[in-house]
Amino acid sequence: MPVNRRRFRIEQAFVGDMPMPAAADGEAGPMHREIMNELRSIRAQMAAPANGAATSAAVDPAAQQIAESQALLETYRAQIEQCEKLKVELDLIYDAINRTKREIAVLHGKSFDGNEMSKASGELGAVVGGTEEATQQILEAAEAIDQAASALGKVNSPDQQKVLSEEISERVVSIFEACNFQDLTGQRISKVMSTMKFIENHITVMMDIWGGVDAIRAHAPPIVDEREGDAKLLNGPKLDGEAGHASQNDIDALFD
Repeated sequence: MPVNRRRFRIEQAFVGDMPMPAAADGEAGPMHREIMNELRSIRAQMAAPANGAATSAAVDPAAQQIAESQALLETYRAQIEQCEKLKVELDLIYDAINRTKREIAVLHGKSFDGNEMSKASGELGAVVGGTEEATQQILEAAEAIDQAASALGKVNSPDQQKVLSEEISERVVSIFEACNFQDLTGQRISKVMSTMKFIENHITVMMDIWGGVDAIRAHAPPIVDEREGDAKLLNGPKLDGEAGHASQNDIDALFD
């Protein structure tokens, strides 16, 4: 005979109003208990993650927010340190630019844009002109002395000998006067050297501002000699101690 028993809510949730199958005697009770135990186990397993999620939702957001705030704070601190370092570097660059501007203003006002460069050019032009004039005067005097000396040996008249002797003396005095160009040339070149040293000192200061000569040399373009033909051979006289300089003793040694 079929067993009439009370239906539980969990059974109604899963099977609804479906009719219960007939069970044999002795099997309805144990089978029912086993099914109900399995259902309770399944229900407990389904409820456990929900409870855990609820607990995590109640606790983890606060801890997660604190961790995120700390990480964000560390990021801000690192960015502030980088900004401070950048500000120091920008201040140094700003100071270097201002100092360089001052040096350029001094050079522009007192050398390039002022009268110093024109004076230096004028002094060098005067040196060249004075040297040429003195050289020409000395050569003319030497030629006149040579001619007078030759004529002096050929004349016997005392008056003519006296005239030639006076002419030779005058030419010698003319040579002495022409040699005064050396003193004037020295004074003019000294003025030019003062201007060049003034420019050199301020350029050196600007190079020191930007790290010194070695730092500037690293950015200098390579020097390329673009001269061609005979112009490439015209280097002018070399200074003592300069590479390739030949002294008079070296030249004399070639003819020994």
